[in-house]
Amino acid sequence: MLLCFSSSHRTAEFDLLERLERHAPAVTAALAEHSELVSGSVVLATCNRFEAYLDIDEPLPAARAVSAEAVIDAVSVAAGIDADVLRASSTVYCDDAVAEHLFSVSSGLESVVVGEGEIAGQVRRALQAARTAGTVTGDLERVFQVASRTSRGVKNQTGIMTAGRSMVRLALELAESRVTDWTQVRVLLVGTGKYAGASLAALRDHGVTDVRVYSPTGRAAKFALSHDVAAVEADGLQHELASADLIVTCSAVTDHVITRDLLTAAIALPGSAERRLVIDLGLPRNVDPAVAELTGVELLDLETISIHAPVEELNAAADARELVDAAAAEFAAQNAEQAVTPALVALRSHVFGVLDAEIARARSRGDSSEQTEAALRHLAGVLLHTPSVRARELARNGDAQAFVDATSALFGLEVDDVPTTRALRAVDDETAAS
Repeated sequence: MLLCFSSSHRTAEFDLLERLERHAPAVTAALAEHSELVSGSVVLATCNRFEAYLDIDEPLPAARAVSAEAVIDAVSVAAGIDADVLRASSTVYCDDAVAEHLFSVSSGLESVVVGEGEIAGQVRRALQAARTAGTVTGDLERVFQVASRTSRGVKNQTGIMTAGRSMVRLALELAESRVTDWTQVRVLLVGTGKYAGASLAALRDHGVTDVRVYSPTGRAAKFALSHDVAAVEADGLQHELASADLIVTCSAVTDHVITRDLLTAAIALPGSAERRLVIDLGLPRNVDPAVAELTGVELLDLETISIHAPVEELNAAADARELVDAAAAEFAAQNAEQAVTPALVALRSHVFGVLDAEIARARSRGDSSEQTEAALRHLAGVLLHTPSVRARELARNGDAQAFVDATSALFGLEVDDVPTTRALRAVDDETAAS
């Protein structure tokens, strides 16, 4: 059974998401320790969501609530967050709802800014990290692969990716009213990762030409060389804070890069800019929220930016939602088809067993030929085709048990009631390989 623990900007405060993101490695390790319950996991931690996609060993519907509580307790202990707070700030999805949610997330429909393009890559990297850690099961691999194909389809077939805007572009749009001439703005960019590259591109699109980059981890020189900007030395941060009109932070470090005391000292330097706008895109926060109390400082953080996120462009979002819903429905239908696999395997085994026995008797009497055997095997395949098609049709319509019962009644075959998804897929794989 697939299960997803989801805490996002829709259900939680950014402070809580920040704490979850900071403890993502501990949560991943804690889930791996529950091997009696969790057979696999993929953890997705972004600036506006924290999600754990899990493959749970217990498939029974009655166990869903128990499994969900166990997962919440594990996350609670690992992240140091009260379990009741997590329950009130999260949603748990089970079975087919997991796929539908993941497809929607990877396509940008659940983002603060609907259609933002970064999330698809973040989902892919989460899967790759889980592969490296050895926590991916076949069911998780399958649902994430379909999610990736779905997001590509949404990107290629709808306008949602161009209609939607990334977080940094939205932040710069909010900053428009504070900036007279972008070409005259001096920018300090804190961070050197992929988000920093996207931020720099957005700044240049607005006409910014004067950019300096600082890295808390010492990577400024390499980034500056590859992006044609000036690097800030480790001891030069305070001076650059004093000179900057706009400060954009997007580092992955867990401590505040810009503290109230540091910025206070920078403002006190001779020739310091009178006013400055700070855009904090980091999660955890790169900037101490207390800097907003300083004279001449305005702070835009993720929480503030999300409040101003635009209403989704209706046509593009509706088209994307239709594609996601169709993909989720097909995924659910394919899962449902697995419910008839044991009965089909039993039927095929019975028919071909009878056929092999008759051919063997014919051979013993000397009245069999290769052509006759080939014709009989072809006939058996033709006769089995319609029951196979009908079985999958029944399964897609939720009537898998009807085929199981019919197989038992007509041929006297003992077939268990609809088994677990994982067991069914294993049987189907063995059948395909034989």
